[in-house]
Amino acid sequence: MAQHTILLVEKDADARADLNKLLSANGFAVTEAENAAEAEELAAKGKFNLVISDLMLENADGGFTLSYHFKRDYPAVPVILLSRAINEMDIVFSRESQSERNWIKADALLNQPVRFEQLLATVQKLLHIMPKHAH
Repeated sequence: MAQHTILLVEKDADARADLNKLLSANGFAVTEAENAAEAEELAAKGKFNLVISDLMLENADGGFTLSYHFKRDYPAVPVILLSRAINEMDIVFSRESQSERNWIKADALLNQPVRFEQLLATVQKLLHIMPKHAH
C-alpha cells in the first residue's frame, strides 16, 4: 500500500517538528508548512491525502480560511483543525448546526494540546486505515 501523505500546517516550529516526528514514526510522509499561503502553494504542487492545520495561523481564523479553500479546491482531502481557542478563550466550535457546517469545512476539530493517540486515531479514521493493533 502506498504511503499516505500529510500536509502539516503549524506556525509554531517546535509543535510542527514534534507532530512531524510522531506522524513520520507512524508511517506517514509529512510535508510541513508554516502558514496558509505556504500550505496553498504546496497543495498546488503536490497531492496530499490529508491536511492537519492549526486553527490560528497568520490570523485568528487562518485555519478556517485554509480548510475552506482546501475543501473548495480538493473536496476529497480530509482536513483536521487543531485549536487552542477552545481551552484558552472558552470559544466553542462545533459542526452540529448547518450554518456551522457551511463555514467550518474541516472534517475534525481537535483541542490543543492534542493527545497524539487521539490525533492518530482521527487520521486513521479519516484515511480509512485500520489501526495496527486491530487484527
